[in-house]
Amino acid sequence: MAGRADSRDSDTTGRGHRQGPGHGPGRGPGHACGLFSLAELAPPLIMRLTARSVELFHDHGAHDRPLAGQLTGLLFTRASTRTRTAFTAAAIRLGAAPVAFGPADLHLGTGESVGDTGRVLGAMLDSLVARTAGPLDELRELSRQGRMPVVNALTAQEHPTQGLCDLATLALSFGDLTGIRVLYVGEGNSTAVALAHALAAVPGARVTFATPAGYGVPQDELRTADRRACTVGAAVDQIHDLAAAPPAVDVLYTTRWQLAGIARPDPAWREAFRPFHVDEALLDRWPRAAFMHGLPARRGDEVSGRVLDGPRSLAWTQAAMKPAGAMAVLEWAAAR
Repeated sequence: MAGRADSRDSDTTGRGHRQGPGHGPGRGPGHACGLFSLAELAPPLIMRLTARSVELFHDHGAHDRPLAGQLTGLLFTRASTRTRTAFTAAAIRLGAAPVAFGPADLHLGTGESVGDTGRVLGAMLDSLVARTAGPLDELRELSRQGRMPVVNALTAQEHPTQGLCDLATLALSFGDLTGIRVLYVGEGNSTAVALAHALAAVPGARVTFATPAGYGVPQDELRTADRRACTVGAAVDQIHDLAAAPPAVDVLYTTRWQLAGIARPDPAWREAFRPFHVDEALLDRWPRAAFMHGLPARRGDEVSGRVLDGPRSLAWTQAAMKPAGAMAVLEWAAAR
């Protein structure tokens, strides 16, 4: 049997005793458990989940079907191509039956509370993967009331499973990540937050966020990541002018500037973003650097087609890593 990330590794999410679904929706709430933010996982655990993702990338059958007989809910109220498909495939490969919910499938949209929804789902499901338009605390409430592990598959605050997928892609491509140097270019969004917390767990890593003024990584998230980074000799910083970018970079990373359905208050926001477009000229400032993109991409906005589809792009490896990363997370969460 292949090794697993140790379920005894500590985090700050708390643990609830899980007896499986159907054990009474009338019971009181438990502790929130699962994956909400990478800031809540100890650095050694992040690195073990990264290594496990790479192992499962090489061999999707390197497990003993730890979710056999279980039901994994997939609640996606926002669009998803890679993450939803990855977690569906991951649940099936690990032995679970996925139960999918779209944006109009639950009574959350008609006024039923998050807490009541959690109590009901927890009586029927063993775990829940959720991508919602609401705050991260709603996922914690679903977990507490349902007494089940919940995995954050993206909220406005953070995209932690993307961060783990990114670390695993880097490990696959570079091997030892000690001292890796990453330049992130673009909006300080949920993917950027996850990347900050992920790389803050890597000894000697340095990540610089080059973001338009007013669109940076939130300062509280930067402070949290920087405090962790200091414990492993890593560094996290933010700039608003690419002229100040570090002279040596191993990876240049960007994400889509605007997600569908999310309007920006400033109608001229594209002008602020235009200097952060990643084209061949920018990438060639670091001739040995690889390129990463969390996808979806919009060629001509945040990145040129020549860069995204070029020989230095790892974007498609990132996408291919998603099912393995989802398997590693579900396997770990099921053991809690």
